[in-house]
Amino acid sequence: MQAEVDSSLTAAQEASGRRIACMEVWGGHSSFTGEVSVPGNDVFVGCDPHTGDSHGGDIYYVSNCAAGLITRFVLADVSGHGSVVAKAASGLRDLMRRFINTPDQSRFARALNKSFSQQNGLFATAILVSYFAPSDHAIICNAGHPRPLHYSVASQDWRYLDHESLGVVKPTQSRAVGVSNLPLGVISPTQYEQFALPLEKGDLLVLYSDAFLEVRGTDGKPWGEDGLLQAVCKVAATDPANLRRNLLQTILSESDEPRLDDDVTMIVLHHNASDPPRQGLRERAVVLARMLGLVAS
Repeated sequence: MQAEVDSSLTAAQEASGRRIACMEVWGGHSSFTGEVSVPGNDVFVGCDPHTGDSHGGDIYYVSNCAAGLITRFVLADVSGHGSVVAKAASGLRDLMRRFINTPDQSRFARALNKSFSQQNGLFATAILVSYFAPSDHAIICNAGHPRPLHYSVASQDWRYLDHESLGVVKPTQSRAVGVSNLPLGVISPTQYEQFALPLEKGDLLVLYSDAFLEVRGTDGKPWGEDGLLQAVCKVAATDPANLRRNLLQTILSESDEPRLDDDVTMIVLHHNASDPPRQGLRERAVVLARMLGLVAS
């Protein structure tokens, strides 16, 4: 299993700067900084494992469906190290392949939760995003992970995204019973809800690990979401390729810490609105409804 994971990570290193092919799963949990291209988005990935290790506890993956219409992004923060994380990365990759053509990613989230629940107390927070190229929607499912950041070209400001954010599309009636959207591996079964965000050309969607929230300011207190939002507002949104680096420089200049005290991982989606394969209006509506779980896949 370790050899399989290492092989995938080598492939991830070589994938920098090229387009992700249909039916491909790209990623891993190694140190990496680079760019990949998928329909509708330029994707910038940066992962620095804690203390300079070659592998960390953050797992990142990107997949592209057979028709090139659905691109899926996953960032997971696993409670473990070494071979434990390698096993989790391999299992996550296998599930990415299994669900690569499944529109409704909440099924993928439930399968991930079941998989983590079977691994002796292993758990993880995770953010799942499926981009539907024909309608320029990002479908977001959050399993206890820090809320993603969204930069709107129209309003030229940053905000956090969740089910209650202005302008998002969500099911009119929740199917969840009891507690939902828990980290993977805490309780199985758990329901996972999702919502859709329409993207404009030039918008940014940022997924990140909790190290960005746990920075301590000069007063010694973790600055949390408010501090991160203030920091990202000081960084040029017009330079998505260097957003992570510039944000880290801003963060460290405003704290007493020489580096962040955890794995530092970020995925930046820059929406370029490139055209996907042509699809009729009715077909687009049906697929989008399936992605939100409104009709059976």
